[in-house]
Amino acid sequence: MTYRQRLSFFVLIDSCIVLLAIYLSKFFVDGTFHVFTPRMVVTSVVMIISHHLISLKFHLYQKAWAYASIGELLSILKIVTLSIIIAGVMQQIFIKDISFRLLAVTWLVNMSLIGGTRFSWRLYRDTHLKQIDNKKRLLIIGAGSAGTMVVRQLLNNLQSDLLPVAFIDDDGKKQRLDIFGIPVIGGISELEEAVRNLEIDNVVIAIPSLNKKELNRIFQECAKTTAKTQILPMLEDLMTGKVSVNQFRDVQVEDLLGREPVQLDIESISENITDKVILVTGAGGSIGSEVCRQIAQFQPKQLILLGHGENSIYTIEMELKETYRDGGIKLFPVIADIQDEKKLMSVMSYFRPDMVYHAAAHKHVPLMEANPEEAIKNNIIGTMNLAKAASWNGVKTFVMISTDKAVNPTSVMGATKRLAEMIVQHIDQKSNTKFVAVRFGNVLGSRGSVIPLFKKQIKKGGPVTVTHPDMIRYFMTIPEASRLVLQAGALAKGGEIFVLDMGDPVKIVDLAKNLIKLSGNSIEEIGIEYSGIRPGEKLFEELLKEDEVHSEQIYPKIYVGKTSELFIQEIDNLIAAYSILSHEEIRERLLNLANYKIVKNPKVSISV
Repeated sequence: MTYRQRLSFFVLIDSCIVLLAIYLSKFFVDGTFHVFTPRMVVTSVVMIISHHLISLKFHLYQKAWAYASIGELLSILKIVTLSIIIAGVMQQIFIKDISFRLLAVTWLVNMSLIGGTRFSWRLYRDTHLKQIDNKKRLLIIGAGSAGTMVVRQLLNNLQSDLLPVAFIDDDGKKQRLDIFGIPVIGGISELEEAVRNLEIDNVVIAIPSLNKKELNRIFQECAKTTAKTQILPMLEDLMTGKVSVNQFRDVQVEDLLGREPVQLDIESISENITDKVILVTGAGGSIGSEVCRQIAQFQPKQLILLGHGENSIYTIEMELKETYRDGGIKLFPVIADIQDEKKLMSVMSYFRPDMVYHAAAHKHVPLMEANPEEAIKNNIIGTMNLAKAASWNGVKTFVMISTDKAVNPTSVMGATKRLAEMIVQHIDQKSNTKFVAVRFGNVLGSRGSVIPLFKKQIKKGGPVTVTHPDMIRYFMTIPEASRLVLQAGALAKGGEIFVLDMGDPVKIVDLAKNLIKLSGNSIEEIGIEYSGIRPGEKLFEELLKEDEVHSEQIYPKIYVGKTSELFIQEIDNLIAAYSILSHEEIRERLLNLANYKIVKNPKVSISV
């Protein structure tokens, strides 16, 4: 129906309703159908004209009555009341007398008929059209503003395959209430029973303000049921209109293991990056590419993407070009191996970067156990080459990304990263460049993370392989790790080893169980097998030794180590001799050096 057709239809219907209301009111007041009197004629003409004019003013004929609610009811109330008042004024002017009883009854009848005809379609739609077979029964966790938005949109969306059945909310004031006809049946502790009794197919968590611990607690209750669990999009996405309130997404492991948002010191980071020349090594890797994304937000003058793999460098270059095509950022992809000292010196000399973020490294523990000479070449020699080139070419700040595996290392990878830390600390002592290292634990979704492996195993139907039932690790998300790396760079004074607060460690077997549940499978269906600890692995990781860490954070979620001993002469000797040593000899010397199990001649100690 076009707008003109709709307007004509409602004008005709409302004219009939207004006249019917007036004549019925006359009968109710006087008990007669003798209506052709001056008073009735004036009242009829005035009310019809005023009703239509005021209706146009309040856009009554443009309302979608299938979605009528309180706002539409208030509009009808205003229109009917104003038309009655105008009719009373006209009676006084032309008849010199106002029939208050007639007008009062007319108001009641008119409100009933106008409102009734408008809301009858909404009533029919809600009671009949929505009873569609095969809809999935939905339980909403959270009866706040977000949860009620979900229910309202689902009730108004005939195409939705979800039927809201009940709310769950821990707020006792809301329990036993009905919201849009949907009952609030209890708290989170009653969720399992509610899913079973109400035959719930889907559960949606509609509390955008939840912190990670609360979300994890709710998810663990959801995991006890057979219902599929989803979550409402982020509140900022809802507010900016990126997604609709009924566009639920699956709960991700990052939701459960990720951490609370980190508040950055934007001003200090901006001073280091905005309009500066920034070089990132390993720019195509999972950490390096995210560092590049975070850096690009601060509008550097130039961003040099240095990496060994051409495909990954091409990918991040194209992504940044697309995202910041109007931002004026100059991107320079550089294919280089950090073991190539001359190439690094040439790159540094040409671009003259203000800051270097060094993310390039071999990080896979078992692979480095089997290839310790490659760990030395890339993690130690490569870092040394890069640090010397940075110092020689006047880089202001050099940030090396390290790992928790560098603390009391039991693996070749961890040992080489610890020695790399010593190298940058040593060069910091004799350079105008500020050299720092940043340690953090496992990063969710990074290459080599257990999560992609677990997901692949689950997709194949299992089993999921866990090395040991007591294996625990620290976890953080890639974006958070990258943001804190930038913050550490802004805090650098030179020589520090910054340690990112990783929160509570997570048992790998619990991580595997959560991933299985999130995939919609049961642990019994997929299964978990223990494969045994791999070479170089520890049951748990540490971020600092007990005597290494300051008790206070220098910035929220960032600590700094106290002291470090540097074995530079021994590192040089190892670099000179590793090519003629066996794998076992290399491994032994690396671990001894990294764990201070040698007799050292003159010690050098610095504050970090």
